[in-house]
Amino acid sequence: MRVAVTGGLIADGTGADLVPGTVLVEGERITAVLPPGEPLAEADVIDATGNIVAPGFVDLHSHADFSLGASPAAESQLAQGVTTLVAGNCGWSPFPITDLETLRAGTAFLGPKHDWSWNDLAGFAATLQPAVNLALQVGHCTLRIAAMGSAKRAPSPEELRTMQDLLRAAADQGAVGFSTGLIYAPGAYASSEEVAALVATAAECGLLYSTHIRNEGAGLLGALDEAIAAARAGGARLEISHLKAVGKANYGLVEAALEHLDKVDDVDLGWDAYPYTATSTTLTTRLPTWALAGGVLLGRLADPAERARIAEALRADVLLSPDSVVIASLPPGRYEDSRGLSLTEIARRDGVDAAEIVLRILESHQAAVSVVNHGMSEDDVTTVLEHPRTAVASDGWIMDATGPGHPHPRNFGTFPRVLGHYARARGILTLPEAIRRMTSLPATRLGLSDRGLVKPGTIADLVVLDPHKITDNSTYDDPWQLSTGINHVLVAGQPTLTDATPTAHHPGRIIGLTS
Repeated sequence: MRVAVTGGLIADGTGADLVPGTVLVEGERITAVLPPGEPLAEADVIDATGNIVAPGFVDLHSHADFSLGASPAAESQLAQGVTTLVAGNCGWSPFPITDLETLRAGTAFLGPKHDWSWNDLAGFAATLQPAVNLALQVGHCTLRIAAMGSAKRAPSPEELRTMQDLLRAAADQGAVGFSTGLIYAPGAYASSEEVAALVATAAECGLLYSTHIRNEGAGLLGALDEAIAAARAGGARLEISHLKAVGKANYGLVEAALEHLDKVDDVDLGWDAYPYTATSTTLTTRLPTWALAGGVLLGRLADPAERARIAEALRADVLLSPDSVVIASLPPGRYEDSRGLSLTEIARRDGVDAAEIVLRILESHQAAVSVVNHGMSEDDVTTVLEHPRTAVASDGWIMDATGPGHPHPRNFGTFPRVLGHYARARGILTLPEAIRRMTSLPATRLGLSDRGLVKPGTIADLVVLDPHKITDNSTYDDPWQLSTGINHVLVAGQPTLTDATPTAHHPGRIIGLTS
């Protein structure tokens, strides 16, 4: 198949100025970038007049491994121009599996629609036939569950070796990274020494180390130091996931964090961020980690003494701002009509305080509750996005155009929001520079030399976008709105979005297995 993308301005992914030209694609690769008016042999023409032609966007931080199997068309991603998703983040991956019940309970807040018919990365990858590419990391929480369940203790030497062996096996099967989520049980139970040992194994296998660090509040700088020390000791490449400072008392701390990171010259490191002032995670992250030990939270909530102890810890949590925590999704149960409401609103309705309502919601919905937490400063978000080493990432997982619940708008609008709001409207980035942050920069972090650029010889993952119309339409109040302004998307040279309409083609591949 021969395709010519003509009439547009080319953003090559390096941040260089836009230039007019024609991108010629043969098969799955770009074969030439021609000046305007160059005679063309017979080809299918995509008219990009008035548009920008760019590399497909690479999302460094996604949880699509829990959703793409059930939603392979990835409509929400194509509408954003995303052609490659990097999953297995925050310490969670759907493999390896030795204790399925515990893994399912730990990942229930992501709402996976899996049949769980595999045991390892290769088995999982064989079930996928997506419209976009997927790069897979193996998660520390999942490794810990596979080796030692939800135990709140250090691993034995044998259990640590089991985690390392499972990590090596995943690397052999095509994993591109190893991730930790050190605010999530059971990953939160790990010492710095345990993490460093696994990071060293990841480095031996050539994997990226991606980390949702242990503290994003007052302890931000110390948590960064822990991640840097592990990467330094093991010789790993390091990716700090969605760099931010949470809680009003910590606003402005990102400036010190960026200065701190810029001074590190002996570790290959980078970081990513999403362009929103709200986070989204599981409601259980507000609980003390001991409450989740052993996977028996619901049993503890049924015990009056334990329940009172958990409630006391919640009342002492300075980061729990009930006005700012909104229910995003939960399975059927007593509070299923509370999606989109804050903890304050739900507590007022029940006539109880915020701590009690957290416990009631968790026990009524199998502790599988995701929330949106409005806890960051717009000035901080801007500061991080302005930094030239910041890659754009979504931390999303919803692939569909419509559905239940009240999810975070980042699932639908991350990349167009940077292009439309932060670049075009506010001017904190040029469009070519914003595109670099979503293309060559994340591709380089992954070690991919044949993606992220409009250059002869690279894979023809391409986006054609209208720079004047690119808009994120999803809001906190009305999240199920696809972005607009992405007109065409090619994945490996095949059209997956034509005239802003998804095609039936699913040419995505598992990067690391077949790339």
